[in-house]
Amino acid sequence: MERTLVILKPCTIQRGLIGEIISRFEKKGLCLVGMKMVWLTDEILSEHYAHLKEKPFFQRIKDAMSVCPVIVCCWEGVDAIQVVRLMAGTTNGRNAQPGTIRGDYSMSVQENIVHASDSPETAAIELKRFFVDSELFSYKRNDLLSIYANDEF
Repeated sequence: MERTLVILKPCTIQRGLIGEIISRFEKKGLCLVGMKMVWLTDEILSEHYAHLKEKPFFQRIKDAMSVCPVIVCCWEGVDAIQVVRLMAGTTNGRNAQPGTIRGDYSMSVQENIVHASDSPETAAIELKRFFVDSELFSYKRNDLLSIYANDEF
């Protein structure tokens, strides 16, 4: 099973969409193995978005992500990273396909509801950034044969 990070951004919290977004991942069959609310510091945001530090919108992203607390989640499943990325849709909500999270809830490139890890390497780094080992759980799900074929997990 693969694990990935999802951040419910401040726009999600402000708009009261927390349950709506979490429900979509649960209904898909992903397993929530870690979740907490945190207020992101400038230090964490600078680290998390370091790959964008030379972009003109770097400060705008940090400002938007510190408006209020966010919810960080760790989701687990077969090909979880790809599944979450497909569910999220393209970064710009105006261009995201209807049926995706951003396509259904976002009109913005910035206020686009979720952050999702883009690769196994990134997911590993991001999960360590936001969670300590004791905050991530492993447990037996009784419904796996209703979600996957017996040779898929």
